Amino acid sequence: MIGITGRRKTGDQLVGNLDVLADFSIDLYYADYGRGVLEAGGLPVHVPLDVDPAELVPRLDGVLLTGGGDVDPGRYGQKSSTDTFPPEPLRDEHEYAVLDVVYAYQMPVAGICRGLQVINVHAGGTLHQDVPSHAGFDKPATTEWHNVAFDDGTVLGDIYGQERRVNSLHHQTVNRVGDNLRITARSDDGSVEGLEHEGLPVVAVQWHPEMLPTRAEDALFAWLVAEASARR
Repeated sequence: MIGITGRRKTGDQLVGNLDVLADFSIDLYYADYGRGVLEAGGLPVHVPLDVDPAELVPRLDGVLLTGGGDVDPGRYGQKSSTDTFPPEPLRDEHEYAVLDVVYAYQMPVAGICRGLQVINVHAGGTLHQDVPSHAGFDKPATTEWHNVAFDDGTVLGDIYGQERRVNSLHHQTVNRVGDNLRITARSDDGSVEGLEHEGLPVVAVQWHPEMLPTRAEDALFAWLVAEASARR
């Protein structure tokens, strides 16, 4: 079972929702994350923001930290720039707690986009708050429009090979790398596209494999499910 994190909105933030439901909370999960886990042979389990990670996470076999909004810059000692998305403090706090439990149990975890950034900031790293050249918001999410090169002798290098083309839907990138993390993939301009933990089964990528046409065969989902299955 792979736990998948999500985000929370209120009813008034969803187009077409009834006005009488404007103040009610709605937890959101992009379906493609769960599909990627299913296609790799795993069972996706949504991790609600109201659940204590210490109660739920130990029952799982692995965790997928998903994409979404920006991590609160206050968590890495900075003030928000004018281009930083509004913070989601509940989600930040919850995913930090999820990582605390994951690390305590040495459980496999994969991070995608925001997930990579959460892993980095949780480990004491920092982010560049706005890198417009990486946003890709004007392109279809399925477009593989830039190259990523992988280091030899790493998980990402082993599962993806030397390089591949990927999509890009992020406007922030890693600045200082967090403790016990290493860069294992970079884009052509040198930006961080992959991180791995030096002692734990933690692998994160900055692009969105769940949105690509190759999702059903994607190596990151296969790696996560295989690592999780080995724990059973």
